[in-house]
This record gives sequence, C-alpha cells and structure tokens, in this order.
Amino acid sequence: MENHNPPSCECTIIHEDAIKRVRAAMPSNESFYGLANLYKMFADNTRIKILWALSREEMCVCDLAALLGMTKSAISHQLKLLRLSNLVKNDKLGKNVYYSLADDHVRDVFEKGFEHIGHT
Repeated sequence: MENHNPPSCECTIIHEDAIKRVRAAMPSNESFYGLANLYKMFADNTRIKILWALSREEMCVCDLAALLGMTKSAISHQLKLLRLSNLVKNDKLGKNVYYSLADDHVRDVFEKGFEHIGHT
C-alpha cells in the first residue's frame, strides 16, 4: 500500500546559517501582505477571464460584457478592483474608455500561471 503522507523531518538540528541567510533576505511583512493581495486578484474566475481577454486586446466595458455574457455593471466592478491593484489601466478616447493590462509584468504573471497548470 502506498504511503500518501508527506515525509517529515525527524532531525532536531537547527541550521542557524541557513536561517540567518534567509532572514537577511526576507522581504518586509508589508511586502508579503501586498503580494498576497495581488494574488487574491487572480483568485476570481471573472477577473481571470478579463485579464486573459485584455492580454489579447485592449477592450471597453461593453466589449468585455458581451464577451463574457455579463452586465456592464458587473464588469465595471471587477475592472475597478483590477485597476486599484495596478493590474489594468484605462485610456479614455472621446466617450469610450478602453482597458488594457497595466504592464508586461502582469502579462508575465498571467502567462506563467497558465504554464504552471500546463496550458499555453
């Protein structure tokens, strides 16, 4: 019968040098909170679909609503969250507001996620 329990460490030695090196390089608590909040934005199916669409082409709220079969209000709410998290930006052209990914870092994170789950 196969054992499904993860291996556990049975040693009692603390590797102080390793702890010191990692502690010296460790980001601040604020940085960890910021990263956790960033990843929360990726934890919603609708936001992921919006980001995927915007990774392909700049779009307005009406376009995204039609693409995803949702109301403009629901899309606007998600875009606001994505904008406040610096994942998307908007440009106003006349009466239209077009959304796109904020920068290539967002595209990189998004594409790495798909690579990780085995999709391209």
